[in-house]
Amino acid sequence: MADGGHLDEASKHADAYEAQHVHDIYDQIAAHFSSTRYKPWPIVEQFLRALPDGSVGIDVGCGNGKYLGVNPRILVVASDRSENLVKIASRNGQREALIVDSLSLPHRDFSLDFAISIAVIHHLSTAVRRIQAIKSILLTLRCTSIPLCPSPESPSDGGKALIFVWALEQRGSRRGWDAGDEQDVLVPWVTKRDHSDGTQQAQTFDRYYHLYRHGELEHDITAAGGFVIDSGYEKDNWWAIAVSPGSETG
Repeated sequence: MADGGHLDEASKHADAYEAQHVHDIYDQIAAHFSSTRYKPWPIVEQFLRALPDGSVGIDVGCGNGKYLGVNPRILVVASDRSENLVKIASRNGQREALIVDSLSLPHRDFSLDFAISIAVIHHLSTAVRRIQAIKSILLTLRCTSIPLCPSPESPSDGGKALIFVWALEQRGSRRGWDAGDEQDVLVPWVTKRDHSDGTQQAQTFDRYYHLYRHGELEHDITAAGGFVIDSGYEKDNWWAIAVSPGSETG
C-alpha cells in the first residue's frame, strides 16, 4: 500500500508538472508554434510514403497536423494533448483530430498498421511515463503472434511505429548540448506581442524536455516490450522504428 501511495503521489506530481511546463504552454503558443512547423521531416515523410495503400494508423502528438496529408493513400487518425493544436490540426488535415493523452490511447489493441510519434515522448517527465507512452503506442499495432494478438484479423506482417525524440548530443546545434550535460531541461519559447504604439513585448514560455542520450530510446522501446528494427540520428533527434511484441518485420 505504501508503494502504491508513493506511485500515486509521483504520478500526480508529474501530471501537475507537465500541465504547467508542457500542456498549458502549448495551448498558449499553439498559433505561433504552428506557424513554424510546416515542412515534413525527411525520415517521417519517407516512412509514411512507404506504407501500403489503405494503411490505417495514428499520429500521437500530431501538433498542427503537418503529416496528415503527406500520403493521401493512407488514413491517419491524429491526436494531441493540446486543445488548440487539435483545432489547428483539424483544419489542416481536413478531418477532425482528437484530444488524447499519450499515456492512455483510446484505440483498440493490435488494430493498426502504423503509428508515428514525432517529438512528443521527450515531454514526459519521468522514465516510467515515457516507457508507458511507448508501450501504449506499441499496443495499438497489428502483430502476428497468436498468444499476444488474439485478434484473428491480424495481417501477415505486423504494424510499425516511428518515434522521434530530441537528442542530448547536439554539439553542432545552436543549443550546444552534448553527452554529459543535464538531460532534463526547460527550453524557452519566445513570442512577441505587438502594441498599438508600435512597440513589442516579449513573453517567454519554458517547456520541459528530457534529452535522450545515445541508445536510450532503444532501451525504452525494449523496456516497453517492443523490438527495434531500425534507428538513427537526424537533425538533433534520435529516431527508431519499432514493432509490437510478436510482430514480424515482413
